[in-house]
Amino acid sequence: MRLLSALLLSFSAFASFGASPADAAETRKVIIDQDAFEGPNLQPILMLLQDPMVEVLGITTVSGDGWAPEETAETLRMLELVGRTDVPVVQGAIYPLVNTQARNKLREATYSPMPYKGAWMESWPSYNTLKRRQTHAPDVVPPMAEGMPTTKPDPRSAAQFMIDMTRKYPGQVTILAMGPLTNLALAQRLDDGFAGRVMELISEGGVLLPPEIDKPLDEFALQAAYAPRMSINHFWDPEASRIVFTSPWRALTLVTNDASRQNIATADLLAQATKSGRRVAHYVAMIGQPGYPLWDETAVSVWLNPSIATRQTRLAMDVDLMPGASYGALLTWSAGKGPHLGERDVRVVLGVDTAQVRAKFVDLLNR
Repeated sequence: MRLLSALLLSFSAFASFGASPADAAETRKVIIDQDAFEGPNLQPILMLLQDPMVEVLGITTVSGDGWAPEETAETLRMLELVGRTDVPVVQGAIYPLVNTQARNKLREATYSPMPYKGAWMESWPSYNTLKRRQTHAPDVVPPMAEGMPTTKPDPRSAAQFMIDMTRKYPGQVTILAMGPLTNLALAQRLDDGFAGRVMELISEGGVLLPPEIDKPLDEFALQAAYAPRMSINHFWDPEASRIVFTSPWRALTLVTNDASRQNIATADLLAQATKSGRRVAHYVAMIGQPGYPLWDETAVSVWLNPSIATRQTRLAMDVDLMPGASYGALLTWSAGKGPHLGERDVRVVLGVDTAQVRAKFVDLLNR
C-alpha cells in the first residue's frame, strides 16, 4: 500500500511538472459583443483570442460603426484567416430599438450636423485622413479585399446566444461590449435574470473629460470637444443604453474614450505588433491602418489587467432620452446620488498606463 501511494504521488508530481500554466489555472470566459467593423474593431477581438488564459465563448455583432451583416461576414472571414473557426459568430441587432437614421437626420437639421454617426455616415468630411469604406445599405455586404467567408454564423440571435451562455455558465461569463448596447438590452428584456448571471459587464465609450477647445484637435476629437458626453456607443441606441445602465449587473465598468485619448496606433506601433509574421500578425498587417486611437484595445487591456487603470471613479449613470440636442448623452451623478430611477453605480475608467496598453497590444498580436 505504501509503495502504491508513493508511486501515485510520484506520478502526480510528474504530471503537475508537465502541466502548462493554462492547464493549472482556469481560463476566464468572455463573450465579445462588438460592432466588428474594420481594423480598430477587429484588433481587440484578436487580442482576446490570442490570450491563453481567455476562453472566447463567442463573438456577437451589432450595428454601430458598420452594419451587422457586413460585420458578421468580416468577423467570419477573419477567423478563417487566423485559424479560429471554432469560435461561434452570432449576428445581432441591425437596427436600434427606437432610434432611426431619419430621426437622426431630423435631429441634425435642428441642432447641427454630428461629426460622426457610424453606419449612418453618407459621406466623409474633408478633414478625414483615413481610408474609409464606402457607405451602403444595411443589408449589403460588399466584396472584401481579404475574400468572402465560406463559414456560416450561429443561427441564434446574439441576445439568445448571450442568454444561453450565461445559463450554461452562471456567474462565470464576462461580456465585453465595445459597440452599441442593443444586443444586451434585448437579452435583458427577453430574460429578466440575464444581467444577474453575468460576472461583469465591461463596456466602452463616452467622454467625460473634454479636451481644451482652444487648442488644436485631431479628427476624432471634434464631437468630444463640442458635445463631450455624446458617444456613438450610446447615442446610436439611447433606449438600449438606458436599459443596460438600469439593469442589475453584478459589476459594471465603463472604459471611457478619455482613457485612450492620444494613444494612437501609429505606423510604428502596428509594425511592432505584426513583426512576428504569424497568422494573426499577418492578418493585422493586411487590414490594420495607422491613425486610429486604441479605443477598444484599451478596454480589453483593462479587463486583462485591471492594474493598467491609473485613474478611475464610481458614478451613478444613465442616458438622456429627452428629444433634443442631448438625446443619447450620458447622465452622471455621484455614486448613490442619482434620482433612484434604476440607475446603477458604474466603475468609470478615465485613465490608463498607455505604455502598458501598447505593450499588451504588441505582445498578443505577435503570438
